[in-house]
Amino acid sequence: MIGLPHFLVLAGVLFSIAVAGIFLNRKNMIVLLMCIELMLLAVNFNFIAFSRWLGNLDGQVFVFFILTVAAAESAIGLAILVVVFRERRGINVDSLDAMRG
Repeated sequence: MIGLPHFLVLAGVLFSIAVAGIFLNRKNMIVLLMCIELMLLAVNFNFIAFSRWLGNLDGQVFVFFILTVAAAESAIGLAILVVVFRERRGINVDSLDAMRG
């Protein structure tokens, strides 16, 4: 039987992988956006697990709001990524610190 600790360990592993991905790879903007999405997935996993364990639907409803924000964040992030690529011919995060007016 799979219980609450199994879900919490899985969510913790997903969150740890996302944090490691952010700290280890600071070059590629696409990987950074994917790591942020993985963090949100781990948080959603915790909400679902606790909602199921407590027999309450509040956590599952809150996940829909988080998924909506994540979808908007992905769309805006990818739009910014396309504009940066068109202007600078690359998506290197290190080259984004030089701003033009």
